[in-house]
Amino acid sequence: MSSTAEHAESHAHGHGLGEAVTHNAAKFGMWLFLGTEILLFGGLFAAYALFRAKFPDLFYDSHKKLDVTLGAINTIVLIFSSFTMALAVSASQRRNRKWLIILLAITFICGAAFGVNKYFEYSAKFHHHIYPETNIFFALYFMMTGLHMLHVFLGMGIILALIIMAKQGRFKEGNRYTPVEVGGLYWHLVDLIWIYLFPLLYLIG
Repeated sequence: MSSTAEHAESHAHGHGLGEAVTHNAAKFGMWLFLGTEILLFGGLFAAYALFRAKFPDLFYDSHKKLDVTLGAINTIVLIFSSFTMALAVSASQRRNRKWLIILLAITFICGAAFGVNKYFEYSAKFHHHIYPETNIFFALYFMMTGLHMLHVFLGMGIILALIIMAKQGRFKEGNRYTPVEVGGLYWHLVDLIWIYLFPLLYLIG
């Protein structure tokens, strides 16, 4: 009987250790991936700084054609979504499935609202015949915000997958909330990049 109990305890300890290793490895892998994303946008930020220094008047005049109000609303939406994602991670760690699903759904809706606002903003630009080839400012604007929007869509796909997993009860034991935490890291990066993009593009001067 004692031998059986010791074996069970040893198995549980080994299982817990394995989950901890998996959890740390997943987070480390995500941090590495986020590092490559930062390098990608860092290159675009460097190009922006270079051309802005070369064409200061063009950048200043062009930025006036952007909708600062929509940009500000999107900034507030993404900051709020970062808050709800952080709460979702906390809910997953506390095994609170109901609030995890609610908070992930709110975060998803915020991402969708950001996309809708961006659609209206792009539509207004095209209506006024403003395209990437208009000038270097708008080439960078469409490239940077378009690439960021792709990351938003990817993040929404991750959140949707997490909602499905939560409904299936996949985050009940051990460190099985790891996907939520890793997905949260990615979403925070999406928010952080926009926080840099907004003043760079919309608040010149």
